[in-house]
Amino acid sequence: MNLRAIQTTAALAGVALLGLGLAGCTSGANAEESGGDSAGYAVDSDTLVFGVVPDSVDTETNYQPIADYIAQETGKTVEYHESTDYAALIEAAIAGKIDVASFSGFTYVTATNNGAELTPISSIVTEEGQEPGYYSQAIVPADSDISSIADFAGHSVCFVDPSSTSGYLFPSYNLLEAGIDPEADVTPVFAGKHDVSVQKVGEGVECEAGFAEDSEVEKSDAVKVVAETMVPGAPLVMSSALPAELQEQLTGILGEVTIDDIIAAGVEGADTDGFRSVFYAAEPVDDAYYDQIRDICAETDAEQCQA
Repeated sequence: MNLRAIQTTAALAGVALLGLGLAGCTSGANAEESGGDSAGYAVDSDTLVFGVVPDSVDTETNYQPIADYIAQETGKTVEYHESTDYAALIEAAIAGKIDVASFSGFTYVTATNNGAELTPISSIVTEEGQEPGYYSQAIVPADSDISSIADFAGHSVCFVDPSSTSGYLFPSYNLLEAGIDPEADVTPVFAGKHDVSVQKVGEGVECEAGFAEDSEVEKSDAVKVVAETMVPGAPLVMSSALPAELQEQLTGILGEVTIDDIIAAGVEGADTDGFRSVFYAAEPVDDAYYDQIRDICAETDAEQCQA
């Protein structure tokens, strides 16, 4: 199956699964047409839908404290939705079916390029002293003879998802920089989630090399890193259709929040290894912060970047 077919299949699957995963939510467009206190909300003025991308099998456990913190600070019910894949979250954003979300940078750019009305609030920092951002890491089995990205040619390579920033866009760019066509010169395998990509590479059967974000790679001693690239930090975003007063409140809540703030607020589950592995703090960013991703979109001519 060629890359275009893979991307089309992923997008269609995302649309189908979106209907299952968010069937109970009224679209923002429909809400505005109906008027009343539902205007601008995915569901209604008492509810916020919080969406996340499927980085790992335990994403819900890891990001639930953020949803709980939003609920506590706003007084609203927060419905937590882990999208089945990246395409589903993008479609949900375009359809106005999410109010707040934790995106990847590429997912954010893809969604907004295709009509989603989103405003970045902040970018997640995973460790004290860091700037927003994280690493896309090129990995191979711990006992592999492969020593660089240039050696990936001719091998089966695990990517995460066609809409993943650190699991596909940056890896594609890095392969091209090494003179390797990510479609023709390797056998691509889409693992779906970062931890699954790490697992498959570690096993060395289905994937002889691959890519994943650093927070998942560091959990495994079955792989080794042969290259890495810093990518813009994952954004916390909100729907631009929300009332201005609520957007201002969400910016205050999530703009510069730290894990200590969330723990001090008494949110159950915040003081855990799972949450600490993905969140230390958030720092304000704007749309221009993601221009690097747009530049790489232009360099790679990635189909997902196109409106």
